[in-house]
Amino acid sequence: MEQNTSTRGIAQAAMAMTIVGTLTAVSATLSRYPVYGGQAVRYAVAAVILLGVARLRDRGTVRPPAARWEWPVLGVLAATGLAGFNVCIVEGTRYTSPATIGTVIGSVPVVLAVAAPLMDGRRPAPRIVAAAVVVTAGAGVANGLGGGSLPGLLLALGALAGEVCFSLLAIPLLPRLGAVRVSAYSAAAAVPMLFATGVAVDGTSVLRLPTWGETAGLAYLSLVVTAGAFIVWYDALGRIGADRAGLFAGLIPVSAVATTMALGLRTPDSAELAGALLVGLGVIFGLMRSADRPLAVAAPADHDEPAHHEQGHEDHPDDDHHSVDRRGIVEEAADHGV
Repeated sequence: MEQNTSTRGIAQAAMAMTIVGTLTAVSATLSRYPVYGGQAVRYAVAAVILLGVARLRDRGTVRPPAARWEWPVLGVLAATGLAGFNVCIVEGTRYTSPATIGTVIGSVPVVLAVAAPLMDGRRPAPRIVAAAVVVTAGAGVANGLGGGSLPGLLLALGALAGEVCFSLLAIPLLPRLGAVRVSAYSAAAAVPMLFATGVAVDGTSVLRLPTWGETAGLAYLSLVVTAGAFIVWYDALGRIGADRAGLFAGLIPVSAVATTMALGLRTPDSAELAGALLVGLGVIFGLMRSADRPLAVAAPADHDEPAHHEQGHEDHPDDDHHSVDRRGIVEEAADHGV
């Protein structure tokens, strides 16, 4: 069962980050929409959908309420990994290039490769760390290293911290709450934060009636990138651990290039192709002999495992035990289409 779980987790991590990479193309439809108001709408719609899914999944079962300590963690997760991340991305593009921000955020595989095992009481695996360095280099090449001022660099580092918190803060929440509820609660908590930021920045223009094209873009961000990718990513964290899952963050710029090429917007240059090759090699290297390693998160068993049936369904009614937006491709922020 562990091998199946690992294979599924690998596929889910790749899928989640590939979805996130499509944001670059979608951002073009939202370039004129108020950025923070759009983000608030995005997370609000996703939260409603996710809460509805959670309620349907809990039908006929008794789920204990969230523990008292879980609510502050969810609040910090929303403030850093969702709202804070987006604020740093948007404001950072005022001081530096999207390429610089993308390069800094591209180092998230290295941070997760070191931090996630330490949180789990393990030593970082040299193979995973080395692979993360290769993936990070590939992401940097694909993005272009860029340049900018000190405030821009600091905001880029803030976005990196938010991206890391999006995964690491979810790990202790996933065993009890499951991927769907962690996604739903964090998305809901981010809505007032982003709306308040929008009011401060845009005043009464924080929201307006979107055009049909903007409606389609917001729907894609809400349904696919947020509701869908959040669940898939958090489930992957529980199955293969944040250190291995983090390798797939390098797929974001690769997916962005592939999406723009598929839509006929432009053709990739040699640097982007070289970066994609490095990312692929790094991911393959990091996953080699991964079956020899234990899962990084003590995930609840699947429903079809006997151990789970012995424990009952009170604590783990979800099949999606652990489900990132990224949410975050930096070019969309540059166009105010985040």
